[in-house]
Amino acid sequence: MSRIGNNPVVVPAGVEVTLSPGEVVVKGPLGSLKQRLKGDVAVEREGDKLKFKAANETPQAYIMSGTLRALFANMIQGVTKGFEKKLTLVGVGFRAQAQGDKLNLTVGYAHPVVHQMPKGIKVETPSQTDIVIKGTDKQLVGQMAAEVRAYRRPEPYKGKGVRYADEVVILKETKKK
Repeated sequence: MSRIGNNPVVVPAGVEVTLSPGEVVVKGPLGSLKQRLKGDVAVEREGDKLKFKAANETPQAYIMSGTLRALFANMIQGVTKGFEKKLTLVGVGFRAQAQGDKLNLTVGYAHPVVHQMPKGIKVETPSQTDIVIKGTDKQLVGQMAAEVRAYRRPEPYKGKGVRYADEVVILKETKKK
């Protein structure tokens, strides 16, 4: 049984939650997010709290109640505060430049890499080696950060590449003669 699903989600002031039979819409100061609902979970609103209950006694219903509770907590945080991922470029000549909804990367290839950001995601480059990806959808922000990192993952001998700001790369020792 999911213990996470038993905790209610508090809806702060300024956030509007619309419950429909098949979907829930959360609107806040930073935008709006939608989530489809499965028939296994019943969502109840009591004042400024949302409670998630398993609609039937199957293990899948208990699992989904905890999953939906976590998704809704992330949606509410996204429309109030937002999410961000920070990336760092490590390497000689590695640079990043944000131009509107595109990110231009120079990461050691013969050509510059241009990554198109989807709607709802903003990208900033405070310096040439730092990238900040912001948005309201936690999954989409993480996905875009992973796609940018995949252009040049940190290699294990010198540590060059695109890495998360809090990532620790363990360097391997070079081969001895």
